[in-house]
Amino acid sequence: MVLLHEISYKKVNNLQQKALKILGILTTLVMLFVLLGGALVTKTDSGAGCGQSWPLCHGVLLPENLEFETVVELSHRVVSAVAGILVLLLSVWSWRAVGHKRETKFLAILAFVFLMVQALIGAGAVVWGQSDVILALHFGISLISFASVLLLTLLIFEVDRKFDANSIVIDTRMRFHTIGIMLYIFIVVYSGAFVRHTDSNLACADWPFCTNSQWMSLPLNTPQWIQMGHRLAALLIFVWITYIAIIAFRNYQHQKVIYYGWMIAFGLVLAQVTTGAFVVITRLNLIFALSHALIISLLFGLLSYFILLISRSKANSKKNDWQL
Repeated sequence: MVLLHEISYKKVNNLQQKALKILGILTTLVMLFVLLGGALVTKTDSGAGCGQSWPLCHGVLLPENLEFETVVELSHRVVSAVAGILVLLLSVWSWRAVGHKRETKFLAILAFVFLMVQALIGAGAVVWGQSDVILALHFGISLISFASVLLLTLLIFEVDRKFDANSIVIDTRMRFHTIGIMLYIFIVVYSGAFVRHTDSNLACADWPFCTNSQWMSLPLNTPQWIQMGHRLAALLIFVWITYIAIIAFRNYQHQKVIYYGWMIAFGLVLAQVTTGAFVVITRLNLIFALSHALIISLLFGLLSYFILLISRSKANSKKNDWQL
């Protein structure tokens, strides 16, 4: 009887773990849709698709006349609401199931709080209107929530155990560059969102310079300064990640997660620059514009995971120092 009880308990526990993993994957995907939905709302000028009514749309649950802008804005609200429920469930469940891992509780709180802040900013923009500066923060806050959910899901899948994260040691130089690029990429993301919210996407008709035939000339107006400022910031992040990838290639081939991780990061930043160029060249083609938002979201999630590894590396270094 005792043996049967133990077998039954293990089966139930395995089912719960599988269900939690499915919830983690689903929540991560929905959060990605929230990010892309927000970008779609901005790029199609659908922010006023439901008027100044929130959470209802034009004062009702489902308007009769569904114009394109209304469908886009309403769909984004529905996906955001579903994301809020899923993130809450994932936060509570992961807290109870894998709360013994030191990052779990912090990430659970971070994911839910930042999703709520993002929703409140969106609601405030609809009802009262917001400045371009505040609206630009909207995407960055959503990124933090998405990254938190992604890291929670990775912890649930115990990815860290599969490559023995507890044995990873990252040197001071790599820590400095990883933390630095993580902080800087948030500035780049903010500048990109600021470009969108100030309608500066096509302030410069050429690429890579504002006017290729007069590449030495300075921007002529504020939108051009905003656009070229973002391009310069993006160039720096490309150069910086390329440099870090070279460091990883030369010094971290024995630590596969760091080595392959930075090779992927280089590929993502290259794709980010490419899609950014095509956004301008194709005059705001929606597919390239959404791809641009998707790639930066994936890059931010990857860099967030590097930060988690750095926190593990610091703990490992302290442990080794104590043993010595």
